[in-house]
Amino acid sequence: MAEFTHFNEEGRAKMVDVSDKPETARTAIAHTSISVSDEIYQKITNHEMKKGDVLAVAQVAGIMAAKKTWDIIPMCHPIPLTGVNITFSWEKVSNEMYQLHIAAVVKTKGNTGVEMEALTAASACALTIYDMCKAVDKGMVIGPTYLVEKTGGKNGDFKRSEQVR
Repeated sequence: MAEFTHFNEEGRAKMVDVSDKPETARTAIAHTSISVSDEIYQKITNHEMKKGDVLAVAQVAGIMAAKKTWDIIPMCHPIPLTGVNITFSWEKVSNEMYQLHIAAVVKTKGNTGVEMEALTAASACALTIYDMCKAVDKGMVIGPTYLVEKTGGKNGDFKRSEQVR
């Protein structure tokens, strides 16, 4: 049975001590998506949203969120990130609906992984897009959000075998 590492001997939450873990290169890739109406898609791609360049702002929000993950997820360590990259790709789902796929790649060289930073970055991107577009249509749907891949660390590499929809 797996040992829960985030509880102390009294059964209370603790931050895991990673000081004895070796420093290794670590990468995590997370994915999320946001489904938007044709109207929102047109306004984003034609740079007609009143709040500005939606994808540029979302990209900066994702990078900032990765850097501050430890501030909002209680048991996360502050990690010196060596790289954060956010990419976007559009998919037409129907005549009235588009899905924006968001991928966040986060890297570090350290003694703990960056899965939470990648997941937080992707989520913050989607939430920023929602915020910037909600005046046009509040019916947007975010998700699913999931880890695609991670490398490094004592538990080894992980790669999702199929795409989540």
